[in-house]
Amino acid sequence: MTALDALSAEDIAARLAAPPAERAAFLRAAAAAGHAEAQAVYGQMLLDGEGVAADPAAALGWFVKAAAQHHAMALNMVGRCYDLGWGTGVDKARAAACYRVAAARGLVEAMYNHATLLALGEGVAEDRPAALALFERAAALGYAKAINHVGSFAEDGWVHPRDMAKAADCYARAAAGGDFRGCFNHARMLADGGDVDGAVRWIAEAAARGHARFRGQMRDWLGRAPEPLRTRALGRC
Repeated sequence: MTALDALSAEDIAARLAAPPAERAAFLRAAAAAGHAEAQAVYGQMLLDGEGVAADPAAALGWFVKAAAQHHAMALNMVGRCYDLGWGTGVDKARAAACYRVAAARGLVEAMYNHATLLALGEGVAEDRPAALALFERAAALGYAKAINHVGSFAEDGWVHPRDMAKAADCYARAAAGGDFRGCFNHARMLADGGDVDGAVRWIAEAAARGHARFRGQMRDWLGRAPEPLRTRALGRC
Protein backbone atom coordinates (compact mmCIF):
# COMPACT_ATOMS: atom_id res chain seq x y z
CA MET A 1 0.00 0.00 0.00
CA THR A 2 1.37 3.41 -0.98
CA ALA A 3 0.81 6.77 0.70
CA LEU A 4 -1.57 7.61 -2.13
CA ASP A 5 -3.74 4.60 -1.33
CA ALA A 6 -4.25 5.99 2.18
CA LEU A 7 -5.79 9.23 0.90
CA SER A 8 -9.52 9.66 1.38
CA ALA A 9 -11.87 10.31 -1.52
CA GLU A 10 -12.14 13.92 -0.32
CA ASP A 11 -8.36 14.32 -0.30
CA ILE A 12 -8.07 12.94 -3.83
CA ALA A 13 -10.87 15.20 -5.07
CA ALA A 14 -9.12 18.22 -3.57
CA ARG A 15 -5.83 17.30 -5.26
CA LEU A 16 -7.55 16.85 -8.60
CA ALA A 17 -9.30 20.23 -8.23
CA ALA A 18 -5.96 22.00 -7.62
CA PRO A 19 -4.34 24.30 -10.23
CA PRO A 20 -2.93 22.41 -13.25
CA ALA A 21 0.70 22.29 -12.11
CA GLU A 22 -0.27 20.92 -8.69
CA ARG A 23 -2.69 18.46 -10.23
CA ALA A 24 0.01 17.28 -12.63
CA ALA A 25 2.48 16.76 -9.76
CA PHE A 26 -0.09 14.73 -7.83
CA LEU A 27 -0.94 12.60 -10.86
CA ARG A 28 2.74 12.12 -11.67
CA ALA A 29 3.30 10.68 -8.20
CA ALA A 30 0.24 8.45 -8.49
CA ALA A 31 1.33 7.31 -11.94
CA ALA A 32 4.81 6.47 -10.68
CA ALA A 33 3.17 4.45 -7.89
CA GLY A 34 1.50 2.32 -10.56
CA HIS A 35 -2.08 3.65 -10.66
CA ALA A 36 -3.39 3.02 -14.18
CA GLU A 37 -5.98 5.81 -14.16
CA ALA A 38 -3.35 8.32 -13.01
CA GLN A 39 -0.98 7.09 -15.72
CA ALA A 40 -3.64 7.61 -18.37
CA VAL A 41 -4.66 11.07 -17.12
CA TYR A 42 -1.08 12.22 -16.60
CA GLY A 43 -0.27 11.02 -20.11
CA GLN A 44 -3.08 13.18 -21.45
CA MET A 45 -1.75 16.19 -19.51
CA LEU A 46 1.68 15.63 -21.06
CA LEU A 47 0.10 15.34 -24.48
CA ASP A 48 -1.86 18.57 -24.03
CA GLY A 49 0.84 20.48 -22.15
CA GLU A 50 -1.57 21.06 -19.26
CA GLY A 51 0.28 21.86 -16.06
CA VAL A 52 3.50 20.47 -17.51
CA ALA A 53 5.58 21.06 -20.63
CA ALA A 54 4.11 19.18 -23.58
CA ASP A 55 6.00 15.93 -24.14
CA PRO A 56 4.22 13.57 -26.55
CA ALA A 57 6.90 10.87 -26.26
CA ALA A 58 6.59 10.81 -22.47
CA ALA A 59 2.79 10.83 -22.83
CA LEU A 60 2.99 7.72 -25.01
CA GLY A 61 5.16 6.04 -22.40
CA TRP A 62 2.54 6.57 -19.70
CA PHE A 63 -0.28 5.47 -21.99
CA VAL A 64 1.65 2.25 -22.66
CA LYS A 65 2.08 1.64 -18.91
CA ALA A 66 -1.64 2.13 -18.27
CA ALA A 67 -2.60 0.03 -21.29
CA ALA A 68 -0.46 -2.80 -19.91
CA GLN A 69 -2.83 -2.72 -16.92
CA HIS A 70 -5.81 -3.16 -19.26
CA HIS A 71 -6.89 0.50 -19.18
CA ALA A 72 -9.03 0.74 -22.32
CA MET A 73 -8.80 4.50 -22.84
CA ALA A 74 -5.03 4.39 -22.44
CA LEU A 75 -4.86 1.68 -25.09
CA ASN A 76 -7.00 3.86 -27.35
CA MET A 77 -4.57 6.72 -26.76
CA VAL A 78 -1.61 4.50 -27.67
CA GLY A 79 -3.51 3.97 -30.90
CA ARG A 80 -4.01 7.70 -31.35
CA CYS A 81 -0.28 8.30 -30.89
CA TYR A 82 0.58 5.78 -33.60
CA ASP A 83 -2.29 6.96 -35.78
CA LEU A 84 -1.25 10.63 -35.72
CA GLY A 85 2.46 10.43 -34.99
CA TRP A 86 2.32 11.88 -31.48
CA GLY A 87 5.64 11.10 -29.81
CA THR A 88 6.43 8.34 -32.29
CA GLY A 89 6.37 7.52 -35.99
CA VAL A 90 3.03 7.00 -37.72
CA ASP A 91 2.06 3.32 -37.77
CA LYS A 92 -1.54 2.92 -38.89
CA ALA A 93 -1.48 -0.86 -38.55
CA ARG A 94 -0.39 -0.66 -34.94
CA ALA A 95 -2.99 2.04 -34.30
CA ALA A 96 -5.70 -0.18 -35.77
CA ALA A 97 -4.62 -3.07 -33.56
CA CYS A 98 -4.87 -0.89 -30.44
CA TYR A 99 -8.27 0.45 -31.45
CA ARG A 100 -9.57 -3.04 -32.20
CA VAL A 101 -8.71 -4.37 -28.74
CA ALA A 102 -10.02 -1.29 -26.93
CA ALA A 103 -13.21 -1.41 -29.01
CA ALA A 104 -13.70 -5.05 -28.07
CA ARG A 105 -13.57 -3.92 -24.44
CA GLY A 106 -16.52 -1.61 -25.09
CA LEU A 107 -14.81 1.78 -25.47
CA VAL A 108 -16.89 3.88 -27.86
CA GLU A 109 -14.00 6.17 -28.81
CA ALA A 110 -12.01 3.14 -29.93
CA MET A 111 -14.98 1.79 -31.88
CA TYR A 112 -15.14 5.11 -33.71
CA ASN A 113 -11.40 5.27 -34.35
CA HIS A 114 -11.19 1.68 -35.58
CA ALA A 115 -14.21 2.20 -37.80
CA THR A 116 -12.59 5.28 -39.32
CA LEU A 117 -9.47 3.31 -40.29
CA LEU A 118 -11.62 0.51 -41.71
CA ALA A 119 -13.62 3.00 -43.78
CA LEU A 120 -10.45 4.61 -45.14
CA GLY A 121 -8.43 1.42 -45.53
CA GLU A 122 -5.60 2.83 -43.41
CA GLY A 123 -3.56 0.24 -41.52
CA VAL A 124 -6.14 -2.39 -42.39
CA ALA A 125 -7.91 -3.54 -45.54
CA GLU A 126 -10.79 -1.25 -46.43
CA ASP A 127 -14.01 -2.78 -45.10
CA ARG A 128 -16.95 -0.41 -45.19
CA PRO A 129 -19.53 -2.91 -43.90
CA ALA A 130 -17.35 -3.61 -40.85
CA ALA A 131 -16.79 0.12 -40.40
CA LEU A 132 -20.51 0.82 -40.49
CA ALA A 133 -21.18 -1.96 -37.99
CA LEU A 134 -18.73 -0.35 -35.57
CA PHE A 135 -20.12 3.14 -36.14
CA GLU A 136 -23.61 1.79 -35.50
CA ARG A 137 -22.44 0.03 -32.34
CA ALA A 138 -20.94 3.26 -31.00
CA ALA A 139 -23.98 5.22 -32.15
CA ALA A 140 -26.28 2.88 -30.21
CA LEU A 141 -24.29 3.85 -27.13
CA GLY A 142 -24.98 7.53 -27.81
CA TYR A 143 -21.61 8.55 -29.28
CA ALA A 144 -22.50 11.63 -31.34
CA LYS A 145 -19.49 11.47 -33.69
CA ALA A 146 -20.43 7.92 -34.64
CA ILE A 147 -24.08 8.90 -35.17
CA ASN A 148 -22.89 11.53 -37.64
CA HIS A 149 -20.89 8.93 -39.56
CA VAL A 150 -23.86 6.57 -39.73
CA GLY A 151 -25.66 9.50 -41.34
CA SER A 152 -22.84 9.98 -43.82
CA PHE A 153 -22.97 6.32 -44.82
CA ALA A 154 -26.72 6.66 -45.37
CA GLU A 155 -26.36 9.88 -47.37
CA ASP A 156 -23.54 8.60 -49.56
CA GLY A 157 -25.01 5.15 -50.13
CA TRP A 158 -22.02 3.28 -48.75
CA VAL A 159 -22.88 -0.32 -47.86
CA HIS A 160 -26.66 0.17 -48.24
CA PRO A 161 -28.74 2.18 -50.76
CA ARG A 162 -28.96 5.91 -50.06
CA ASP A 163 -31.44 6.81 -47.35
CA MET A 164 -31.76 10.54 -46.99
CA ALA A 165 -34.41 10.32 -44.27
CA LYS A 166 -32.06 8.22 -42.15
CA ALA A 167 -29.19 10.59 -42.90
CA ALA A 168 -31.25 13.61 -41.81
CA ASP A 169 -32.31 11.86 -38.60
CA CYS A 170 -28.74 10.86 -37.76
CA TYR A 171 -27.41 14.35 -38.41
CA ALA A 172 -30.11 15.89 -36.21
CA ARG A 173 -29.24 13.51 -33.38
CA ALA A 174 -25.50 14.04 -33.81
CA ALA A 175 -26.03 17.80 -33.71
CA ALA A 176 -28.15 17.54 -30.59
CA GLY A 177 -25.35 15.44 -29.08
CA GLY A 178 -22.81 18.21 -29.66
CA ASP A 179 -20.81 16.90 -32.63
CA PHE A 180 -19.71 19.90 -34.71
CA ARG A 181 -19.71 17.96 -37.98
CA GLY A 182 -23.18 16.75 -37.13
CA CYS A 183 -24.22 20.36 -36.54
CA PHE A 184 -22.99 21.33 -39.99
CA ASN A 185 -24.55 18.34 -41.74
CA HIS A 186 -27.84 19.00 -39.95
CA ALA A 187 -27.61 22.60 -41.17
CA ARG A 188 -27.09 21.40 -44.75
CA MET A 189 -30.20 19.25 -44.56
CA LEU A 190 -32.25 22.07 -43.09
CA ALA A 191 -31.09 24.42 -45.85
CA ASP A 192 -31.98 21.87 -48.51
CA GLY A 193 -35.46 21.71 -46.98
CA GLY A 194 -35.84 25.49 -47.07
CA ASP A 195 -35.29 26.17 -43.36
CA VAL A 196 -32.68 28.91 -43.67
CA ASP A 197 -33.20 30.16 -40.10
CA GLY A 198 -32.52 26.70 -38.71
CA ALA A 199 -29.54 26.22 -40.99
CA VAL A 200 -27.95 29.49 -39.87
CA ARG A 201 -28.48 28.59 -36.23
CA TRP A 202 -26.78 25.20 -36.59
CA ILE A 203 -23.94 26.60 -38.69
CA ALA A 204 -23.24 29.03 -35.85
CA GLU A 205 -23.25 26.09 -33.44
CA ALA A 206 -20.86 24.14 -35.66
CA ALA A 207 -18.53 27.16 -35.79
CA ALA A 208 -18.59 27.52 -32.02
CA ARG A 209 -17.76 23.85 -31.47
CA GLY A 210 -15.42 23.19 -34.40
CA HIS A 211 -11.73 23.91 -34.86
CA ALA A 212 -10.21 26.58 -37.09
CA ARG A 213 -9.62 24.28 -40.07
CA PHE A 214 -13.22 23.10 -40.01
CA ARG A 215 -14.50 26.67 -39.83
CA GLY A 216 -12.43 27.42 -42.93
CA GLN A 217 -14.01 24.47 -44.71
CA MET A 218 -17.46 25.72 -43.76
CA ARG A 219 -16.66 29.18 -45.11
CA ASP A 220 -15.51 27.63 -48.39
CA TRP A 221 -18.77 25.69 -48.63
CA LEU A 222 -20.86 28.73 -47.75
CA GLY A 223 -19.05 30.76 -50.40
CA ARG A 224 -20.73 28.51 -52.97
CA ALA A 225 -24.10 28.31 -51.20
CA PRO A 226 -27.17 30.12 -52.55
CA GLU A 227 -28.58 33.30 -51.06
CA PRO A 228 -29.78 34.16 -48.50
CA LEU A 229 -27.92 31.36 -46.70
CA ARG A 230 -24.51 32.48 -47.93
CA THR A 231 -24.70 36.03 -46.60
CA ARG A 232 -26.53 35.19 -43.40
CA ALA A 233 -24.36 32.25 -42.39
CA LEU A 234 -20.91 33.47 -43.44
CA GLY A 235 -20.95 36.06 -40.71
CA ARG A 236 -21.60 33.33 -38.12
CA CYS A 237 -18.43 31.34 -38.75
